[in-house]
Amino acid sequence: MVILGSTKVGKTAIISRFLNGRFDEQYTPTIEDFHRKFYSIRGDVYQLDILDTSGNHPFPAMRRLSILTGDVFILVFSLDNRDSFREVQRLKQQIFETKSCLKNKTKENVDVPLVICGNKGDREFYREVQREEIEQLVAGDQQCAYFEISAKRNTNVDQMFQTLFTLAKLPNEMSPDLHRKVSVQYCDMLHRKSIKNKKLKDSDAYGILAPFARRPSVHSDLMYIKEKAVGGGQGKDKERCVIS
Repeated sequence: MVILGSTKVGKTAIISRFLNGRFDEQYTPTIEDFHRKFYSIRGDVYQLDILDTSGNHPFPAMRRLSILTGDVFILVFSLDNRDSFREVQRLKQQIFETKSCLKNKTKENVDVPLVICGNKGDREFYREVQREEIEQLVAGDQQCAYFEISAKRNTNVDQMFQTLFTLAKLPNEMSPDLHRKVSVQYCDMLHRKSIKNKKLKDSDAYGILAPFARRPSVHSDLMYIKEKAVGGGQGKDKERCVIS
């Protein structure tokens, strides 16, 4: 999962809500944060990697690499900031162009599950982005949904994540309000797929936040891209697609 958008639109606040249910009033600029969460859902094990990107993008190649490795996306803008909405428009186009390069398809034939969020709906403000413009951005794209949310008040955040996971054909129990959070001591059991504990039942859904998670190396990312690439081209072609 890759979350993208301009600075100060609330990307990190959304991820904080997702991971620990908290909202931090103090703003701290994000350079890049990486998180990993494990799930056991009805006996199956899932690993979700989350990349919280910087609103500034001094390294375009890294932004492109983040898009290529991403499987699901959240694009965030602030309802009172037109420039942040324009950035989301550019990002949506860049995602489709980058993914079409990877899969040797046209932009119109690339399926990318993504949700666009208009954040800061809790504030009294002059609305700079009208609903008609947003509807035009998502119209005709069955893999794209739009939500007006408030990370501060936790309004529509859970529903947004449920929709994103549904679009990606993943269990919606990955959403924060639909699984039980358990401590890291159960992590080994998840890896072994052997939750045999009287406190944990295979029929339930559990989530564990991995401590000290680190983003894979650039080499690992390139290998991952090569493995998941669909259709024509060899490894070198894929790497050229990444850095061009």
